[in-house]
Amino acid sequence: MTHKKAHQFIKEITNHTFKNPTLLASALTHPSVINKSQEDYERLEFLGDRVLSLVIVQYLYETFPKDQEGVLAKKLAALVSCSSVAKVARSIGLGDYLDVSPGEEKTGGLLKDTNLADSLEAILGALYLDGGFLTVESFILEQWDFLLKNLSDYASVDVKSTLQEIAQMRYAVLPEYCLLRKEGEDHDPLFTVGVRLLPKDPFIEGQGRSKRLAEKAAAHKLLEIIQRELS
Repeated sequence: MTHKKAHQFIKEITNHTFKNPTLLASALTHPSVINKSQEDYERLEFLGDRVLSLVIVQYLYETFPKDQEGVLAKKLAALVSCSSVAKVARSIGLGDYLDVSPGEEKTGGLLKDTNLADSLEAILGALYLDGGFLTVESFILEQWDFLLKNLSDYASVDVKSTLQEIAQMRYAVLPEYCLLRKEGEDHDPLFTVGVRLLPKDPFIEGQGRSKRLAEKAAAHKLLEIIQRELS
């Protein structure tokens, strides 16, 4: 895919002409590309991830003044998750313009959620640097519109899924669950499950009449701790 076609594609979907074309080229370059003439998208993705979160947080804060922090956090996690960003990337056909190595393409690299999401977030970072906050904000709100219309569904997202999304988004890890104790009679058991994000962290405990309920209770407690630390 030529850079000329990529620039025309981005101009059409963002209504922005890049003053610094190198930024866009980097945003579309996968780390697997060897002998690349510009950086790959990793640094821009780091920036774009934060820009996306800021735009979505501001939208949620202004649109849902009665929502408590916990509900807002669930909506945010769903909207900026890898799978959601990849959905947006597919909706605009970004995979047709992503530059990957032959080996990465052979293994389905142009279809992977992580590659699509990372490149789109890199484009957001590039848009922010080249066009400013209002430019990238307008693009995000337009392209995320089909997800924003279904926000009511996110309020009831399972607490374990919410914890996983936040853990991946903010800490790049997955929660670790461990069955700590099983007490009581077989017909009336009580499970105690612990959850943590890092091996050095203490387990946050939750209890329930089944292992699944105990995991949800533990996830809920850890979510509350994380949200207090972020507030």
